[in-house]
Amino acid sequence: MTRYAFDVVGELYFSRMFGFMKDKHDYRGYIASLDILLPVMTAACVMPTYVRPVFLLGGAVVPGVWDGLKKLRDIEQAAESCVHERLRLLEEGNEFKRKDIVASPFEIQQEKGAKVDFGIVDVKLEIYIALLAGSDTTAAAITSVLYHLMKTPSAYRRLVEEIDSATESGQPSRPNIRYNEAVKLPFLDACCKEGMRVHPSVGLTLPRHVPPGGCSISGQWFDAGTRVGVNAAVIHFDKSVFGDDADESKPERWFREDATNMDRYMFQARTRAPLYPHCFGAGARTCIGKNISLCAMYKVVPQLLRSYHLELAEPRVLWETHNYWFNKPSNVQTRLRRR
Repeated sequence: MTRYAFDVVGELYFSRMFGFMKDKHDYRGYIASLDILLPVMTAACVMPTYVRPVFLLGGAVVPGVWDGLKKLRDIEQAAESCVHERLRLLEEGNEFKRKDIVASPFEIQQEKGAKVDFGIVDVKLEIYIALLAGSDTTAAAITSVLYHLMKTPSAYRRLVEEIDSATESGQPSRPNIRYNEAVKLPFLDACCKEGMRVHPSVGLTLPRHVPPGGCSISGQWFDAGTRVGVNAAVIHFDKSVFGDDADESKPERWFREDATNMDRYMFQARTRAPLYPHCFGAGARTCIGKNISLCAMYKVVPQLLRSYHLELAEPRVLWETHNYWFNKPSNVQTRLRRR
């Protein structure tokens, strides 16, 4: 799924897939680079600011830290390469068949960059963030949805029946399912929400600092400057919100009368702002890639289930998860059989 997610980023940002899926290889070593980089970045972000410089300087003698810092530079160079390639094409007068995401920051930079203080460096940062955070989170969410469906046969069958029934009536389309069709399937929506609930893609608390004057949060007073945050999993498994069965994966919970209230506590879901501001962050801190991630998920899950029968190769073996910045799942060996 990580390869698929990277190719989605390539298609939407640069009008071409990188080739992860077609060529079955780690293009430019992006995946391997992130696997080495993320533990180092996570440690640097959560430690006190006065310790961070010492930790990063220690990369000269600590192999793991040094490797992570080198991989960070690899991602930066990849972003620079993408910028230079697009600039070359623009200088040659190449016209693109469709407007991709990278075209927008380039237009801002060229048309009003000086006015809004947005230069080539800012364009590179947009691409850098996409390469750094645009794939692992999406892949984790999709993997969670599929894994928990395969672990819950009744939910799997119900979703397949919904997809097949909708296809017979003309929507979703063939051969490729459109996002605006997929989001109209209620049980698919429930399965995607439940997959993201039981396995949030982000493992950090994404902390904030209490503003001047301090504030009260859930009855507890915090002084100004205090760093506060909450892990999504702590909220997502709160039985006072999601019920006594919060530890279980049950897509049917999203059809309960209190579903609207549960939605309010989801850190990661397809909900409408401003009613549910916590999903994917809020305000200026809203995840800039949330629509790309949701689009990829709502398209690929029904597409796979409509075309193939999926089952775990070893149903009794639990998946493995690695919690750094992202909650990255692994060891989900799956058998596919064309329907």
